[in-house]
Amino acid sequence: MHIRDLPYADPGRPDVRSGPRLLLWLGRNQLGGQLKALLWGVVHMSSVALFPLAVGLTVQAVVDRSGARLALAGGLMALFGALTALGDTMLHRAAVTNWITAAARIQQLLARKTAELGATLTRRVAAGEVVAVSTGDVEKIGWFVEALSRFASAAFTTVAVCVALVVYQPALGAVVALGVPVLTLAVLPLLPPATRRADEQRDKAGRATELASDTVAGLRVLRGIGGEELFLSRYRRASQEVRRAAVRSARMWALIAAVQVLLPGLLLIAVVWYGVGLARDGRMGVGELVTVYGMVTFLLFPLRQFEEIAMAYSFSRPSAQRAARVLALHRTASPEQDSEGHEGALTGDLYDPATGLLAPAGEMTAVVCGDPDAAGLLAERLGGHAAEAGEGVPSVLLGGVALDAVPLDAARAAVLVQDKDPVLLSGTLAELLDVPCSGAVPAEAALEAAECRDALDSLARSSAAGSAGPMAARITERGRSLSGGQRQRLALARSLVTDPEVLVLDEPTSAVDSHTEARIAEGVRRLRHGRTTVVFTSSPLLLDRADRVVFVRDGRVAAVGAHSELLRRDRVYHAVVTRQTDEESDRELVESTTPAAGEQIEESA
Repeated sequence: MHIRDLPYADPGRPDVRSGPRLLLWLGRNQLGGQLKALLWGVVHMSSVALFPLAVGLTVQAVVDRSGARLALAGGLMALFGALTALGDTMLHRAAVTNWITAAARIQQLLARKTAELGATLTRRVAAGEVVAVSTGDVEKIGWFVEALSRFASAAFTTVAVCVALVVYQPALGAVVALGVPVLTLAVLPLLPPATRRADEQRDKAGRATELASDTVAGLRVLRGIGGEELFLSRYRRASQEVRRAAVRSARMWALIAAVQVLLPGLLLIAVVWYGVGLARDGRMGVGELVTVYGMVTFLLFPLRQFEEIAMAYSFSRPSAQRAARVLALHRTASPEQDSEGHEGALTGDLYDPATGLLAPAGEMTAVVCGDPDAAGLLAERLGGHAAEAGEGVPSVLLGGVALDAVPLDAARAAVLVQDKDPVLLSGTLAELLDVPCSGAVPAEAALEAAECRDALDSLARSSAAGSAGPMAARITERGRSLSGGQRQRLALARSLVTDPEVLVLDEPTSAVDSHTEARIAEGVRRLRHGRTTVVFTSSPLLLDRADRVVFVRDGRVAAVGAHSELLRRDRVYHAVVTRQTDEESDRELVESTTPAAGEQIEESA
């Protein structure tokens, strides 16, 4: 896999049972790149390790006054130098390619999972964690993948050097062969506390990121209530906790780095002291001593790779665990069920077995829930996300077909759910309304039904290309230049343009005045004639124009009928819709059902 071939046509199905299994899955999918990096790493490190041999031969040739061996040693030095440069360059190229391709694979998987789950993703995973996984965690996972091949080549070269030293100079080689494993294992007791401190730092950093993202998202509200300083102080405390945790983690890793310098230094001193004694006794030459010294010095380089792989794994393991947790989220149907598909278009009545809610085909059904959060969850369920209600809850049925048992594209094409806080992406109005659609609803008709005239005028005034028409007007990020009601109505127009078989609207007019709301209710009813529309609302204006009203209480359908009928006969429904207390509702119902004084006299007569 080359960087120029990205993105992947199919990033594959990851092993998300745990973080280490996800890392192993990444490694298996990069086997060719890892072997290439391993090969170039061996070339690079072997050339560095053999360079002292050429230096030793040079020294011995000078001592022996041999011009031929001096020329040979010079040629070896040039060869090893060239191989070192080539191996280092190609190793870096291959390792960075592994890093980038692994990160790209994870990012593609996260993007695919985000598209699959939609708005339910942030209901099940904090938004700050999603941001952390898709940015910092992806980088740490890529770091481990990149370091793995360099560690493998360092381990292979270290073993080869130890064996070569035992063969070349058995006395000193035995000292080195025994000392290197001790050096490698010496830092193992320090790794668990270092890992714990690193985990603590990442947890605190994740909480601080989540706090920051939530604060930015609610900045307008915070300014309205004067709460900026309160949340700023909270973030200041969280960032200081992150700083202290980072310092504690850095101290432990600094200790590990110090041990990795101290112990090899002691080994080097021991080898030199022992080697000088052997040279003094005539048991080895000066050139041989220089060669052994150079090779032992080289061993300091691969030992640093051992430290790096330990650090990379300790950082990437929890990152991979978080990524696996996000990637493990799925719709309630198994992948096998999801791939079976469903022949033909999904049509018919929309029915939720969990609540008993029925939305007949071709009608406008209004749903009243006393709890706004419950309404939002039920709206998501109607879009085929049965997992939001918990394990074991049956899927919503459309024409008798379970939505979570059909391919995701088919479910999304059949049922569109507009969240109560829809997002407008930056771009022109034409780009906003350029969505997958049936083509039966023109953009102009949708804008008219959603009462977007003032929004169009506002966009035209603020746009530099005002003369080009409102469709060329630009919308700023998240529609921040528009009012809340204007954003809501433009989002409604976008949903109407799509013209799905079933349109689910969650509080589509909560930010508009009553006169505009009445016109929107008429416009939506007219434009959606013959299509199934479900509106979650407690607005009397919308409820009065619905074909039927369903009252959901405590997770079950409590009453079904016309709005006026439910007002008369259901006390709880009356209280929810009119926003009255129970006592006020009871008194109003008694007054509406008690005959007037004049009527009582006539009846008694």
